[in-house]
Amino acid sequence: MTEPLRVALAGLGTVGGGVIRLLDANRDLIKRRAGRAIEVVAVSARDRAKDRGVDLTRFDWIDDTTALAEYESADVVVELIGGSDGPALTLARKTLAAGKAFVTANKAMLAHHGLELAEAAEAQGTALKFEAAVAGGIPVIKGLREGAAANAIERVTGILNGTCNFILSKMEAEGRDFAEVLNEAQALGYAEADPSFDIDGVDAAHKLSLLAALAFGTQPAFGDVAVTGIRHVLAADIAEAAALGYRVRLVGVAEADAHGLFQRVHPHLVPVDHPLAHTTGSLNAVVADGNFVGRLFFQGRGAGDGPTASAVVADLIDIARGEFGSAFAMPASALAKPAPADTGERRGRAYLRFAVVDKVGVLAEIAAAMRDAGVSIESLIQRGANSDGHVLVAIVTHEGPERCVAQALEKLRGSQSLAGDPMWMHILG
Repeated sequence: MTEPLRVALAGLGTVGGGVIRLLDANRDLIKRRAGRAIEVVAVSARDRAKDRGVDLTRFDWIDDTTALAEYESADVVVELIGGSDGPALTLARKTLAAGKAFVTANKAMLAHHGLELAEAAEAQGTALKFEAAVAGGIPVIKGLREGAAANAIERVTGILNGTCNFILSKMEAEGRDFAEVLNEAQALGYAEADPSFDIDGVDAAHKLSLLAALAFGTQPAFGDVAVTGIRHVLAADIAEAAALGYRVRLVGVAEADAHGLFQRVHPHLVPVDHPLAHTTGSLNAVVADGNFVGRLFFQGRGAGDGPTASAVVADLIDIARGEFGSAFAMPASALAKPAPADTGERRGRAYLRFAVVDKVGVLAEIAAAMRDAGVSIESLIQRGANSDGHVLVAIVTHEGPERCVAQALEKLRGSQSLAGDPMWMHILG
């Protein structure tokens, strides 16, 4: 009889509790699919006395989380404590050095240290698995690493943060402004008390850097992701987008070509006929374009105890079967060190929004800056004064180099006609 796969679990928050409940609820099914039982044998968390709604008395409690790496009765360690460094990274390093398999949902740690950890896993002939680190329960890591392994991936595009998508969808459906909807998202538990990590795009950028590494065979390059969040998106922007046939989404885009690796997380205007335009609420979605398979579309819940626990246990089933493979779809030594692409010559259309002083000559000043920078204007819309007494001006450009738009905005920097910084959103092509 095959021995069970023995699991040491670090972190007993929402996802950690979900892993235990899932293993309990689907125990027989998991055993049949894995070829052997999967059993938690030890756990560790900050508060031993906290009621987590699951029976923990059957497991060994380890006070020092990093000591799980040396726990002799465990074959694999699952890390669900988070953080790019600190105890999570120490646990990862010690676990892999000990030759044990390691499963994590920690996208920040992998974005910063993924190459090092992949090399350590390969040196020990063990597994580094992270399906739960990107898009929750959506099997996008497995889809790119295994299902699309024969393809050259040309582009990866995704909605990678449920908090931002919930906020933008609410603003779209109800015509409300960002701050009001953010407060509601916090009250409902969709946003943290300090939501900066989500709304400023950092969480999505971590995930995009991992998808790019898998898709293009490059080392994770989080530091090269251009990031802009959603905190400055107005209800008026969303209304203008709708009138033009678009929806506003925080989108991550990654492409690799001879000019380097392009990675961006920005608010985009997404055409209503694009699949990402129909990803609403807290859902996540990823679109990958392969040269033979064509377009692949993954959509589902990107967070929460059930979806994320599902991804963690899927990794455990792979390990129980002896299916390890390279963490980033090829040996770490084969991952290219990417040069960041220069976005200046990248061509596209843009949405630009200005809050301006209501006076004669303002439109002429904006139009002159566009003309002098070589930006061709497709449409210009001026709305009446808002509650601050400022007039909103929205411009959609024709396709052209991004450097021209950047130069036009630089020409307008410091203008007495502008109230605050302009909003630049790319139009998804």
